[in-house]
Amino acid sequence: MKLKAFLIGACAVAALLPAAAFANPATPSDKANGARACKALKTSMGAMFNATYGTNASKSNAMGKCVSAWTRAEHQNRHEAQAACRAEQADTNFAATHDGKTFAQFYGVGKQGRNALQRCVQATQKTESAAERRATVKAAKQCKAERGTLGTTAFTAKYGTKANAFGKCVSAGAKQQSS
Repeated sequence: MKLKAFLIGACAVAALLPAAAFANPATPSDKANGARACKALKTSMGAMFNATYGTNASKSNAMGKCVSAWTRAEHQNRHEAQAACRAEQADTNFAATHDGKTFAQFYGVGKQGRNALQRCVQATQKTESAAERRATVKAAKQCKAERGTLGTTAFTAKYGTKANAFGKCVSAGAKQQSS
């Protein structure tokens, strides 16, 4: 009887969970790519990095918040790249738009002749991630200038009074540039 009640309860909980909870989780490569992106951003942004990603008073959690955000972005970029490359691979006019080369010839193949799709995905994902990093750095510079022009009071009034006002500005600016 207890087993039956347990199974009914487990089914009820499973029915309530969103389908996204069972979606593909971030892979180790997504996490590694996210960490690499944050390391590059920290180098290129300097002090603006902590202001952008840190959410606590001392901004000491900036790297962790950055890696978390960029892991999600890399995960999404990978899925978008996979869909784009599969569509490109299935395109009957691929050779006409790529100097007469087939998909496998254009992206190259490995020893077993199977990794043209993976090479396409990696190239597409790398391009998208680099564009997003450039947009983030540009947005951070614009937000720094805007904060200097508006002053701290007006800037926090516009973007919020919490510790992540600068990050909200950068996020909004990066999204606008990516669109």
